[in-house]
Amino acid sequence: MIIGSVRKDRFGPTVANWLLSQLKEHDAFEVDVIDLADFHLPADLGGGGDSAEFLTRVDRADAFVVVTPEYNHGYPGGLKTAIDTGKEEWKAKAVAFASYGGMAGGLRSVEQLRPVFAELHAVTIRATVSFHWAHSLFDSDGRLLQPEKAEAAVDGMLNQLEWWARMLQSGRRNGDYCD
Repeated sequence: MIIGSVRKDRFGPTVANWLLSQLKEHDAFEVDVIDLADFHLPADLGGGGDSAEFLTRVDRADAFVVVTPEYNHGYPGGLKTAIDTGKEEWKAKAVAFASYGGMAGGLRSVEQLRPVFAELHAVTIRATVSFHWAHSLFDSDGRLLQPEKAEAAVDGMLNQLEWWARMLQSGRRNGDYCD
């Protein structure tokens, strides 16, 4: 899981923590949470900082759930820097999205991220989880107030992510992937 916001008063950890509880119930995944706020990734993409550790963790993964807000109709700059820090590490891996925001629930950022990951030969899955007016959906302890619809969406998303992760992992191991 990648938490894409690095802002001081961000809402991403609330969404990520709820999603993490759902991932733990879906026993197909061993979860590594990469919180971009904990990394220093140089904007010039020249390496240094925490780039090596970040890329090692990305390379080790078979699939990702990117938790992203929508800022000004787009995704965060820090997330773009993180994605662009690597190239080969993303290849032939599955990517799902959990987004949050106001009226659009972060979906505009998700749609902008799809071609970015496609360029890196990562496969984004269709099913997403989005939280419209996210701040009003969670209580002060980070619990989702009406989880039924979101739980169904997460289940569908994780089922697709698991399938794609297995297929792409098999292809990478067999050397079937060509670019």
